[in-house]
Amino acid sequence: FPSLVGGFPSTPGHVLPVPALGADRISRPVSARTPTGPDYLQRGWQRLLEEGESWVACRPEECPTPRGCLAGMVRDPCDCCWECANLEGQICDLDNTNHFYGQCGDHLECQLEAGDPPHCACRSSQALCGSDGRTYAQICKFLEVFHAHPEANLTVAHEGPCESEPQILSPPYDVWNVTGQDVIFGCEVFAYPMASIEWRKEGAEGLLPGAHPHISAQFRGGPQKYEVTGWLQIQGVRVTDEGTYRCFARNRVGEAAALASLTVLTPDQLTMPGLSLPRPRPGPEDDAESEESEDYY
Repeated sequence: FPSLVGGFPSTPGHVLPVPALGADRISRPVSARTPTGPDYLQRGWQRLLEEGESWVACRPEECPTPRGCLAGMVRDPCDCCWECANLEGQICDLDNTNHFYGQCGDHLECQLEAGDPPHCACRSSQALCGSDGRTYAQICKFLEVFHAHPEANLTVAHEGPCESEPQILSPPYDVWNVTGQDVIFGCEVFAYPMASIEWRKEGAEGLLPGAHPHISAQFRGGPQKYEVTGWLQIQGVRVTDEGTYRCFARNRVGEAAALASLTVLTPDQLTMPGLSLPRPRPGPEDDAESEESEDYY
């Protein structure tokens, strides 16, 4: 049976790891490979297998150089070599006594929420403006790009979002309906300073709703920070409401516009043989399954 010698299991023919004298410390085997690039995102049991093979004296000069560390670097469990830190959203070790999933990177902390495993979360929610003119949700997102493109020499221009002209994230879409039914156009805009939204109908003067009691316009902030969403509702739609409508967004930096058409049919037209109904342009929900959603910044 194995016996314990100095706290380590010992079997005949087994050589115990012996700490080096002096300043050297016990570390992982020199031959163990440090995951680099995308590999380090999946570490856990793989790293434990590597570290459990054998132990040798710490020789920092022989440590491999981690690459592709988007969240910066941290010391390995033996405090000898550097390794890639975990990114925002990755599972992590809650304290330094465990070394299974890994430690969080710069400006990140390991948080535990009800029903979810511990994960790395950014300590700050302050948006930043980068020297590339791009707005970053917080410092952690900025550092990911900084580490991914070191040749760009990216710096923080200032706290808060970059000033930008309006960007219409979700434009209104072509619709058709039958007289007497209701129609709603929507328009979602990102800008800083926040944009104002106006609705117009092509060929008509003035802003909507104007003097039309069956038309109303509503606005609210969101759904994300620095966004505003506007709706144009037409109740009991009439044949005269048919036409092209424009969502017009502006701030002091610039402006943007998006068009959508409304086709109005009568009940008699629906029964006409050979009727070809207008095909609306695809909405954002149609692209959700085929395209990965992007951060609103």
